[in-house]
Amino acid sequence: MQVVIIGTGNAATVFGRLMMSKGHTISQVYGRDILRAEALAEQLKASATSDISGLTKNADVYLIAVADKAVADIAAQLDVNDHLVLHTTASLSKNVLKEISKSYGVLYPLQTLRKQMDIATPIPLLVDGNREEVTKQIEDFATSLSDIVVRADDETRVKLHVAAVFSCNFVNYMYLQSAEFCKSEGINFNLLQPLIEETATRLTQFHPSEVFTGPAVRGDMATINKHLSLLEAYPEQYSMYKSLTEKIIQRVQK
Repeated sequence: MQVVIIGTGNAATVFGRLMMSKGHTISQVYGRDILRAEALAEQLKASATSDISGLTKNADVYLIAVADKAVADIAAQLDVNDHLVLHTTASLSKNVLKEISKSYGVLYPLQTLRKQMDIATPIPLLVDGNREEVTKQIEDFATSLSDIVVRADDETRVKLHVAAVFSCNFVNYMYLQSAEFCKSEGINFNLLQPLIEETATRLTQFHPSEVFTGPAVRGDMATINKHLSLLEAYPEQYSMYKSLTEKIIQRVQK
């Protein structure tokens, strides 16, 4: 397919590299900053523009891969001659694109995207369209890019986005607490990497409720109190440890 990519950030870069690797042609890259547009276009063997009115009207797909808050503004300026136009966000309805084309929808990557990431990394794609034949078209396009393609309407995408925040950002915040505690105590945080990876691997086979371990699961109050004593010098971590330990104990005792 001939694709126009609108955006120059992480999503635009990863999608562009992925599409090119799967045999699609990136015909143009649009960015407000022409230097960034040119840099990405060079990678994708495409032309670059910072003039949105100068975009070709003959591409098969127009992919709006910009920040959520910028999608509506971009959409208001686009003229795609009723070709397929997609945005890549979880939080916005597909209907933000309804004034642009008779064929519109969503191609949302349920993955954290970074410009330099390995494009062999699994990227589940959630798709939706304004009518069945459009959804099927998007689904076929997505299947050329990923082995994991799922239909997800506006409400489902938002719910999955909420779940993703718990699974990714909130978990990473816990890693940060561990790393900062280790740094303060002169401990090598990297020693925990195998434990982190083993826990994540076990989740491919077991429900999270079956993966709990540690003193809270065993009801080992002596160890828990020793941990809390160590954390008295770290009020934020102390509070989180105490609260989460109580919640795990309550869960295990159900």
